[in-house]
Amino acid sequence: MPNINHMFLKIINYLAILMLPFLIGSCSQKDQKLRIFTCGIRHESNTFSTFQTTDENFTVQEGSEVLKEKRWARYLEKQEVEIIPSLHAYAWPSGVVKKATFERYMNTILEKARETKNVDGVFLDMHGALHVEGYEDAQVHFIEELRKIFGDEPVFSGSFDLHGNASSDFVEHLDILTAYRTAPHRDGAETDVRAVRLLVDALREDYNPQVAQVKVPILIPGEKGITETEPLKSLYGSLPEISQKEGLLDASIFVGYAWADLPRSAMRVNVVSKNKDYLEKAQKEAEELARRLWDARKDLEFDVPVAPIDKAIQQALDAPEETVYITDSGDNTTGGAAGDNPLVLERLLAHDVKDAVVAGIVDPEAVEQSIEAGKGADIELTIGGKMDTIFGDPLDIKGTVKYISPEKENTRQRPVVVEVDGIQVVLLSVRRSFTSPADFRDVGIDPLGHKIMVVKLGYLYPKLRDISPKTIMALTPGFCYQVLTELPYKNVQRPIYPLDPGMSWSP
Repeated sequence: MPNINHMFLKIINYLAILMLPFLIGSCSQKDQKLRIFTCGIRHESNTFSTFQTTDENFTVQEGSEVLKEKRWARYLEKQEVEIIPSLHAYAWPSGVVKKATFERYMNTILEKARETKNVDGVFLDMHGALHVEGYEDAQVHFIEELRKIFGDEPVFSGSFDLHGNASSDFVEHLDILTAYRTAPHRDGAETDVRAVRLLVDALREDYNPQVAQVKVPILIPGEKGITETEPLKSLYGSLPEISQKEGLLDASIFVGYAWADLPRSAMRVNVVSKNKDYLEKAQKEAEELARRLWDARKDLEFDVPVAPIDKAIQQALDAPEETVYITDSGDNTTGGAAGDNPLVLERLLAHDVKDAVVAGIVDPEAVEQSIEAGKGADIELTIGGKMDTIFGDPLDIKGTVKYISPEKENTRQRPVVVEVDGIQVVLLSVRRSFTSPADFRDVGIDPLGHKIMVVKLGYLYPKLRDISPKTIMALTPGFCYQVLTELPYKNVQRPIYPLDPGMSWSP
């Protein structure tokens, strides 16, 4: 008996010695730092616009610069993840991106990916509505090229704006995606963190995430996709609950981007499962959300009064509120319009309005002329109608230079304010929008100090929305015209609501 026990112990010891390298390797692999590659080309591309988006419109960050003041980067650092940042590029919404610009950024990212090779995961910082000249779907090409380098093993997780049009071909190459849950947007940084958290969890828990998607044939402007009011308030409110169901990781609703005349433009629902076993459950949840969206299509309406510009001005003058915000929605620079249509200013002058602000009109030439004339100078200018020559005509004005912003390093922004018959006109050297009270204060204007405040937006951004006593959306002409049934769509996939109002559909 002792001999048998002795032989048994020898066998156990022998097996242990044989298994030791595998056990050590397994432990070291588990304790090894996760390596996550990051990249992104974020843009909302308006295909109706006549001006292209080029290098000069993009803000580009590379390497460690990418990680500065990013909540998602702080999260990964706390998780002791090795972050490998490549190129992250962002441009204000505008026209279709020039091919050479896109390819320059993409090739820089791909070159960094080739140098990096072995990674556990990839974080894509995207918008979802990128469109590039010469490409049917540049986002698909981009992610396919990344997959060729990294292969199928790394987990790809993407963070998106809910106004993205992420096609099924694009989503096919993703393992995880999540989108903003607020419009107007209040949760951009939170969404980025959710994307990297889900990525880290999937890697550490050894999930094999799968994405279920349903395309819903509805086309709406973002101004009808407000998540703070019904019906979307309840639909978006259900997303966290769905995400917490057994076997599921996340749920997203994409309102989509309507000023892109493309086959992929539509609303979408995406639900992410932990693995293939729960994919059918994710699909059913996506279909149920899609059905609820479709049933609510006729209730997707503007949440503020809307009117043609002349009527909007009169309503503002008649309103008891001391300040009324009017949004010049057709020339909305946050939706890709030019921002240089002086129509609203022309109509304010025609109505003899004496207490208003127009913020702002893009015209670098007029800015330079105002700076040259100097503060306090009387000046004659021809403003606007230089970028958007379809909907906007140049306007001749006479006024006084009231404000010139100081020169700042590393920026081409230098707004000036010219007073024209009691109206404060903000002239801009680069395309931008006034989205917060601070933007007005930066040019010496009280955001609640005038009867009419005109901004080139569709809906007000959160900080203005929170202070505005009353808002009227003016249905002005431009590359972001709100009445979609009057736009010259040629390429969207038909039938689609509301272009085909009598259509039927089921998920």
